[in-house]
Amino acid sequence: MKNEILNISGVCFGEVLWDNLPSGRKLGGAPLNVAYHLNKLGIHTEMLTRIGEDKDGEDIMTLCAELAIPLTLFQKDNKYPTSTVEVDIDENKDVRYEIVFPVAWDYIALGEKEIETVNKADFFVFGSLSTRHHASYQTLKTLIQLANYKVLDVNLRAPHYTKERIFELLGYADLVKMNEEELGFIATWLGLPDTDTDATKAEAVMTTFDINELIVTYGAKGAVYHSWLGKFSYHFPALKVEVKDTIGSGDSFLAAFLSQRCRQDKQVTPEEMLEFATTLSAFVTQSTGACPSYDEVTINRFVWLNSLDNTKY
Repeated sequence: MKNEILNISGVCFGEVLWDNLPSGRKLGGAPLNVAYHLNKLGIHTEMLTRIGEDKDGEDIMTLCAELAIPLTLFQKDNKYPTSTVEVDIDENKDVRYEIVFPVAWDYIALGEKEIETVNKADFFVFGSLSTRHHASYQTLKTLIQLANYKVLDVNLRAPHYTKERIFELLGYADLVKMNEEELGFIATWLGLPDTDTDATKAEAVMTTFDINELIVTYGAKGAVYHSWLGKFSYHFPALKVEVKDTIGSGDSFLAAFLSQRCRQDKQVTPEEMLEFATTLSAFVTQSTGACPSYDEVTINRFVWLNSLDNTKY
């Protein structure tokens, strides 16, 4: 990892919230996590969201400013509260979420500032959770038409999704990220047999919704990048690390991948994209919370220590 300021800009759309963990509350929300890491990686990324006019909202604004997340597109709501999520982590380090509804980010509004920023950005990241209410979804649909490169992060959190809404979102995207379980859900909705391989399922999803690029993450088994642009499927293994929690690991993976995929100053190979994405995701997995502090020295030391550990296997 090198400290670079890249001539790329992005916008992340959707939820920002407090994750109430057993160890205390942590800043969260998948698109917010992606925005945090992109800004850490030298890519100016705005976060388009909405918070309540309450203490939780004030605390989010304060912390985001400290984390160098731009606040220009943070909206305030005088009716609905800032989002909070009750998080339970079981003995296997798997995470379950209880997401309050409705909250401020269910009512993200559309204005000239939002339109202009998305129109100028190199990429636009949005997740499925933020579309659970029609108000934010109507705003999103307008902005999608203006976006230059549309990135969908499938984030199935029951009961906050429907098959119809997910299908609609898939139809908008240029790049989609989902995990193994989500691929299985969508394949079932498409009527594919369980006996089909994941490669067959991925091809069916890409064909049905005209998606050029699809990333499927497999946790400790790594990730696969399917590309019709390059006509390939590339698997990259995960690093072996001690898991603290898995919150935000997929978000950091997506941010790191985009930081390489959208570079305009040089060509980056699929292996380089996935290697960097896997490295940052592993670092977050062995950290607490979705937005741990790090810099170039921290990540380089993590890579070095991990390379030493892997010689033991």
